[in-house]
Amino acid sequence: MGAPAHPEHPHRYTLSAPALPTSPRLCRDFVRGVFAASGLSQLADAAAICTSELVTNVHRHGKGDVRMAATVQHDRVRVTVHDDSPELPSPRRAATEETNGRGLFLVTALSDVCGMTPDEPTEGTGKAVWFEFNVPPTHTKSPA
Repeated sequence: MGAPAHPEHPHRYTLSAPALPTSPRLCRDFVRGVFAASGLSQLADAAAICTSELVTNVHRHGKGDVRMAATVQHDRVRVTVHDDSPELPSPRRAATEETNGRGLFLVTALSDVCGMTPDEPTEGTGKAVWFEFNVPPTHTKSPA
């Protein structure tokens, strides 16, 4: 049996978790499951690393619970991590001996595209930080 066909209409999976030290692991497992169920296991590890970095940022610097969404489309998968802090993360250059400060650089390097968006005034005062992986051409539906 081949990989599942990717949906013409997006499939959206969501998870909410408290901003605790254990949440990055829970969120990594969630994202790995979504990628595996979508026939994209070859991207699951990179997506899990990106997820872990963003959720860790919420735990360390954010506010409120972690809210995640993974949206699977026929040509890409977007993972969004949302929290209630209005402060947008800013990448910084970590010193060689530092063990922190490289998360956003990893997300940028591993994903096909990433970004951040402040909430609209009607949505609250937080932000969404997201990354996308393109679905490899061998996994997209071929025209009939």
